[in-house]
Amino acid sequence: MSSEKLESLPFDDGFYMPSENHPHEAIWMAWPERCDNWRLGAKPAQAVFVELAKAISATTPVYMICSASQYQNAKAQLGDAATVIEMSTNDAWLRDTGPSCLLNKDASERRHLDWIFNAWGGLECGLYFPWDKDDQVAAKIAEIYGEERYRVPMILEGGAIHVDGDGTLYTTEECVFNLGRNSTMSKSEAEAIFRQYLGIEKVIWLPRGLYNDETNGHIDELMHVVSPGKVLLTWCDDPEDPQYEISREALSVLEKTTDAKGRTIEVIKMPMPGPLYITKEEASGIDLAADSSTSHMDREENTRLAASYTNFLITNGQLIYPKFNAPTDDEAQHILAQCFPEHRLTGVATREVLLGGGNIHCITQQIPKRAR
Repeated sequence: MSSEKLESLPFDDGFYMPSENHPHEAIWMAWPERCDNWRLGAKPAQAVFVELAKAISATTPVYMICSASQYQNAKAQLGDAATVIEMSTNDAWLRDTGPSCLLNKDASERRHLDWIFNAWGGLECGLYFPWDKDDQVAAKIAEIYGEERYRVPMILEGGAIHVDGDGTLYTTEECVFNLGRNSTMSKSEAEAIFRQYLGIEKVIWLPRGLYNDETNGHIDELMHVVSPGKVLLTWCDDPEDPQYEISREALSVLEKTTDAKGRTIEVIKMPMPGPLYITKEEASGIDLAADSSTSHMDREENTRLAASYTNFLITNGQLIYPKFNAPTDDEAQHILAQCFPEHRLTGVATREVLLGGGNIHCITQQIPKRAR
């Protein structure tokens, strides 16, 4: 089968994006090594990536992208937890650089969506330059599978969208229409692209994402779909915290709308950990960027971290969620257990991933399983 870019539209071809609850063939990740983002030569982050790969591999095969220089190191650390594949990247955020996969209605065929990636905002407000290797990742993964792909005419990332698999897409205006992405695009134009390329029927627009999220409002830091008509929303009870108003704006939208099938949306509030900040010791372990004029990553002491329990991964009956050594960890685990009673819950301490700018959902990308 050809893996060339298709000129047709997924909707016309009968394809749609399934929810994360659909069975997975594999989870893809990328090995961290960028020293101006990951502290102490990325060694602490690598240890957490290994722990996550081991947890995921209990239910789903893991493929770890890795540079040539780190190939032997990654293989030695990962062991049987992942298949290591040599591929060039600029950083390790596979949710955003990897493909968003589509299935046809009977799941007999799979295709890949290849978003235009510009490091979350390009030269205007992106986090690093260059980003050319990251923008090639989705096409290379499609090539490995020998499957066809669509290049989406929109600058966006996988972490900017959540779908329920039943016609509804959730995203934020802050992210989609960000100055460095699609600032001249109208809402109707964006919705048309989402319909054509993701096979959805309705877009639910939340105004803003998590406070101080350097991706400019990715939906996966603010909320997560539990099932059609049911979502988890990051919640803050401190009126002095900027997240207080952001969460209430989102709740107001969710309470006043229905999903694509006319369901009232049930919102479950998930406590926000922290706020958490980069320590002096952590900041001192991060190298200066080679070119500070093209780097907008803020890794200074006392920088607020975008910590959220909703940045978890669902895969094949397992839910892998972040732990922050915070008083809210137990409450978050209890809420997740109630929302996903049939899932195996695995908590992993992920502060090292958080220091790099994201969490578990951000560094993983699922490949949905085809019907055999």
